[in-house]
Amino acid sequence: MADHQVLAGAHVVLPTGIVENGRVIVEGDRIVGSSPEGAPSIDLTGHWLVPGFVDMHNHGGGGASFTSGTVDEVLKGVHTHRLHGTTTVVASFVTGEMDFLTQRAGLLSELAEQGEIAGLHFEGPFISPCRKGAHDETLLRDPDPADVRKLIDAARGQAKMVTLATELPGGLDSVRLLAEHGVIAAIGHTDASYEQTVEAIDAGATVATHLYNAMPALGHRAPGPIAALLEDERITVELINDGTHLHPAALELAFHHAGADRVALITDAMDAAGFGDGRYMLGPLEVEVKDSVARLVEGGSIAGSTLTLDRAFKRAATIDDLPVESVVQAISANPARLLGVYDRVGSLEPGKDADIVVLDADFTLKGVMRKGVWIVDPTADTTV
Repeated sequence: MADHQVLAGAHVVLPTGIVENGRVIVEGDRIVGSSPEGAPSIDLTGHWLVPGFVDMHNHGGGGASFTSGTVDEVLKGVHTHRLHGTTTVVASFVTGEMDFLTQRAGLLSELAEQGEIAGLHFEGPFISPCRKGAHDETLLRDPDPADVRKLIDAARGQAKMVTLATELPGGLDSVRLLAEHGVIAAIGHTDASYEQTVEAIDAGATVATHLYNAMPALGHRAPGPIAALLEDERITVELINDGTHLHPAALELAFHHAGADRVALITDAMDAAGFGDGRYMLGPLEVEVKDSVARLVEGGSIAGSTLTLDRAFKRAATIDDLPVESVVQAISANPARLLGVYDRVGSLEPGKDADIVVLDADFTLKGVMRKGVWIVDPTADTTV
């Protein structure tokens, strides 16, 4: 690979806005400010250049589960999402036995130390049986701070987020514990009232796990958690923009009310993402994926998604008609900031990792670069 690569002629989305006929210069694995004479140039006229996507809530893909797969399978899942533009991914676990989760945390923390994943997210077991979604009710438990501490200790500094039903016994103390340890306390799979949610935010919660899903609906007399999470500037709301989890009007409401700087587009993907219909296991529960929608075989609850972030981006920019800069904020910059990695990823700026996604005029993915290496080559002829 040449020392320098110049990606020229595209609409380049920077933190300051869109640069027409712009260029991004890569040296080795970094974005740099200038290039020497005669550096090789790739003409990307008519395309979009955006930062690599950052997915802070993802359970697997390519047939592999982050909760239960081998290291090789986890890496296969990570690679599947990279092919779809997600250059930074957090591995999310579903509810399991405490001993199993601590063992998995130890195993996957090594992949985080190696830079293959951006850390771990425990979605459960500290969630409400009333709002369990695709989690095994027999394994749920109250968020005892001692148990929460066990999980974050097992992750050896790589725990990024824990999703809690903060209204359960120990919930607020667990939020405070997580905040003290620099781990995101996320409110989700919750049956909390508006008032209880406000308490949890005041205690230090900063994220809403897939807003709207697995929580009471917005009510005009009992507004519930949704209103509290949308109105508070300290909260970033996760949204699953696959057309199944959310009506477009619900997505628009969240973007309008929270603003683009408080939204994180996520996949909540399970192993079928990038793989296809069929039967899968999500933790100990069996899931059937039909027409790309994942549901529990027993009971029919939506069980994560088969979404990839390139599809979420395209849907946001076309069907939802959101400004491209807002989509980039929600899919790259905001999650990178929350995860504490914005100094390296999340925007196209000199000094940052050369994590770059190339989209065509219709926002279809055409190229993916991670740390200066093309994973999907935009110059490859894919016509048959």
